[in-house]
Amino acid sequence: MPIVHQHGPCSPVAGNKPPAHEEILTADQRRVESIRRRVYETTGLGRGRPSSANKLHPGSPSSTVATSDDLTSYSGWPSANLPASSGSALGSGNYVVTIGLGTPSERFTVVFDTGSDTTWVQCQPCVAYCYQQQEPLFDPTSSATYANISCASPYCSELDASGCTGGHCIYGVQYGDGSITVGFYAQDTLTLAHDTVAAFRFGPPPSTAACSPTALPPPRRTTTGFLDFGPGAAAHYEANARVTPMLVDDGPTFYYVALTGIKVGGRVLPVPASVFSAAGALVDSGTVITRLPPSAYEPLRKAFAAGMEALGYKKAPAFSILDTCYDLSSSAAAQGGGTVALPTVALVFRGGACLDVDASGILYVADLSQACLAFAANQEDTDVAIIGNTQQKTYGVVYDLGRKVVGFAPGAC
Repeated sequence: MPIVHQHGPCSPVAGNKPPAHEEILTADQRRVESIRRRVYETTGLGRGRPSSANKLHPGSPSSTVATSDDLTSYSGWPSANLPASSGSALGSGNYVVTIGLGTPSERFTVVFDTGSDTTWVQCQPCVAYCYQQQEPLFDPTSSATYANISCASPYCSELDASGCTGGHCIYGVQYGDGSITVGFYAQDTLTLAHDTVAAFRFGPPPSTAACSPTALPPPRRTTTGFLDFGPGAAAHYEANARVTPMLVDDGPTFYYVALTGIKVGGRVLPVPASVFSAAGALVDSGTVITRLPPSAYEPLRKAFAAGMEALGYKKAPAFSILDTCYDLSSSAAAQGGGTVALPTVALVFRGGACLDVDASGILYVADLSQACLAFAANQEDTDVAIIGNTQQKTYGVVYDLGRKVVGFAPGAC
């Protein structure tokens, strides 16, 4: 399925005015703080470290990654290729995909988020308050295959937060910005590209207080990334992917990996291994800016600043959560729409997997006079590191729950 940036030229919801960069980064910080709390609640260790670095991730029933059970249930299911796009019209700096729901199938644009367990869409009738959206709300009464899930169902008890009314299961999700969604936990037919999944479980909220390999395209390019499901898709992209073990925490929400080093200009930074092992790291499609332990971020910032100084760039004021910024407005290449020389940045993972960050993922460009290093420091070294979607641009990111690995395939889009 195609994936696009919510505010990119290919987005189905690009008609909305995109949020300002300050709003995107502020929302991103709230998301990170929410993830940090959830990680601590599930692990109880080091404010973010996986409880065991030797166990493997069991998978999670999220909106973007098929679980091992799902793949077993649909053993004959061919890989589905969905376009992915970025999610600004939904009020975030994230990517969106278009899915089909119900019988007959209705199309909905949803945020692609590896950090959430529950898939949900807004439903009719809107009882209390619904978020604004360009597309019509989902009408359960128009689908011949829709059914609420019983409170007695084991699927109901698997939810992090659930309740019961009239014998029907109720779910609840609260996000980092304080928004919540509450509604019936239900099942219906899900359509992904040309493939269908019967009895897919999701949440249609009657009232709300806010609304696999993947490849994420840069937001301003007229290209799309993709979202694939199925064992065939993983095998295809892993042939060109650099893989690292998928680690486990006490809860199935996140996809943990072992970050072991950082390179700038091809040189490994002098960061003790204990800094990375104390924090742990996870790959998240919904976080915009990568977060690092302070003891890892500071050497990165200094090395990058030295490289930029050697290239003759002038420093610019800090911008929101980004503290290492430059004025590129005097660069002839930038003014002419050409490329700008930058120090290279790479993230190294256990097993030798290396994510050589694409040039589009090194700087966050508010405008040419303020282009900032697209990394930020956590508050403490024991806060979990997060590999954000800015650094994942142009890569195919493979979540292989069968082999228990995460892979990074360069040049996927």
